[in-house]
Amino acid sequence: MRTIRTDLALEAHALWRETAGETTELPGVKARERRLEGFPLTSVEILDREGARALGKPEGTYHTLDIAALWRREPETFQRAVRATAALLEPMLPEEGTVLVAGLGNRAMTPDALGPRTLDHLLITRHLGEVLPDFRPVAALGAGVLGTTGMEVAEWVRGAAEHVRPAAVILVDALAARELDRLCNTVQISDTGLIPGSGVGNHRMALNADTLGVPVLSVGVPTVADCETVARDVLGRTGEGGGEVPRGRGMFVTPDSIDAKIRDLAKLLGFGLDLALQPGLAPEDLEALLE
Repeated sequence: MRTIRTDLALEAHALWRETAGETTELPGVKARERRLEGFPLTSVEILDREGARALGKPEGTYHTLDIAALWRREPETFQRAVRATAALLEPMLPEEGTVLVAGLGNRAMTPDALGPRTLDHLLITRHLGEVLPDFRPVAALGAGVLGTTGMEVAEWVRGAAEHVRPAAVILVDALAARELDRLCNTVQISDTGLIPGSGVGNHRMALNADTLGVPVLSVGVPTVADCETVARDVLGRTGEGGGEVPRGRGMFVTPDSIDAKIRDLAKLLGFGLDLALQPGLAPEDLEALLE
């Protein structure tokens, strides 16, 4: 378990079931599957401390939307993915008040650039209250990383939140997955906040309701997988799980088309956030306003 790194509650739940037995029920955790806008959706609810301890995730709700069909470029697929993302986000938001959206990550490192690039597609309205009185106030923060700013991400976000005083904070970040098939193919939305870098073993200060004082949502897509985790997973699938796992400390796998996929995923998440925050709009309105 120590070397299996994943930010996805769906994978943590599957891993627990593999360890405990397929028919074993996990107390304190509920999982269900359905479809939303034609995409497979798995929702995992961690209800208490026992469930949180078993999965290694905070209590709360985690939605995982399988968007693999997006890459087939079929008509209306992008619009359906945007609507599905918005439909999951909107019920988690307070009914009114300013929302602060923080794009986490390093814009100069493509697999980690999802958060900052999502902000390029965000309709920012907090400064336009008199011009757009019917729009919800939205502020954005492109939080840099410690190595280039000398400041923890949590310091950036907490400082902005203290000034803006939002009703809620939404964090957008690249995630890590256990399974290669999930890279760039799933969107996870949760109401638990997050710990930046936890999926790649680089734990930073937590960003959640306890540290920020308001509801904190997180939206992310897995863009990397830890090499040691991938090796262990492959060996397990081939029945050689007891063998020695090659050491790959500090090495990660990402798709060869990551540049194009980050571009498209940033637009998907940005538009999904826009529709959740401004439900009176439609995807075609966003094309006219932002593109």
